[in-house]
Amino acid sequence: MRVLVTGAAGFIGSFTSQRLLDRGDEVIGLDNLNDYYDPNLKKARLARLERSPGFRFVKMDLADREGTAKLFATAGIDRVVHLGAQAGVRYSMENPHAYVDSNVTGTLNMLEGCRYNNVTHMVYASTSSVYGANTTMPFSVHQNVDHPLSLYAATKKSTELMAHTYATLYGLPLTGLRFFTVYGPWGRPDMALFLFAKAILEGRPIDVFNHGHHKRDFTYVEDIAEGVVRALDRVAIPDPAWSSDAPDPSTSTAPYQLYNIGNSQPVELMHYIELLEQRLGRKAEKNMLPLQPGDVPDTWADVEDLARDVDYRPATPVEVGVARFVDWYLEYYGVDLKR
Repeated sequence: MRVLVTGAAGFIGSFTSQRLLDRGDEVIGLDNLNDYYDPNLKKARLARLERSPGFRFVKMDLADREGTAKLFATAGIDRVVHLGAQAGVRYSMENPHAYVDSNVTGTLNMLEGCRYNNVTHMVYASTSSVYGANTTMPFSVHQNVDHPLSLYAATKKSTELMAHTYATLYGLPLTGLRFFTVYGPWGRPDMALFLFAKAILEGRPIDVFNHGHHKRDFTYVEDIAEGVVRALDRVAIPDPAWSSDAPDPSTSTAPYQLYNIGNSQPVELMHYIELLEQRLGRKAEKNMLPLQPGDVPDTWADVEDLARDVDYRPATPVEVGVARFVDWYLEYYGVDLKR
């Protein structure tokens, strides 16, 4: 297949693109290489992908209506993996317009491109943040998620609603994936593991929010990429059992599907930090702080629907994932722990 992957220079996008290339698909990677975090890291991820002859990079903003329309009209795209977005819960309080431009307008442009150009399936990234004020664990795609706690979460919920509308109106098969705290090598510098490692190595204290009482369903990036590709291969179909009297949010009479992708084994934040300390051989000085606005205390994914439909569930232990991240970090940044 020829697959358009948006956010191809991003963390999850680069791993997903590589997974598609490894199995023989052609990949058109779209990214605007913005400076939300170090563009050199994005370029380094791209350089790895460009070793494959089946990869072509297109530098473009998701909000570019004319540019994306032209790409769809000329590129012969079979399927789309839409991972490009403005990420980050806390940054959404500082720059809300970036989230509407990228996440809402960008997704609309992808939906329009698919609608008019015979794309057979689009898989798009949502987030565990949509569960917001929900406290029933584990989080299930069959739950109502109408109480987001951040604009980031609200824009991602809006993409799910937009997808359902396009699936209903135009019969466009659409699958949404709610990712749970993705981590691993080549990760984003604004995420906890990256921030903690950098601070510990530089001898600076780390900020530990909610006084360390967070639990997160940390999910290894290669597990996420595998789940994305398997979901892409299972084209969404209407649910014959769906009832308007008791509407299930995860399916529809339209070709629409939602899945959680998470490790389904919540880990205490303090244990996560301990694993990092052990691998680095250094203790962290900790600033214990209250829960931040927009954050949720715990996450835990119910992945039974994913396992049933695509025969897959993430399973990389956090001990393995953290070790792989540290090994990558030390090599990429040239850090010698013996110094």
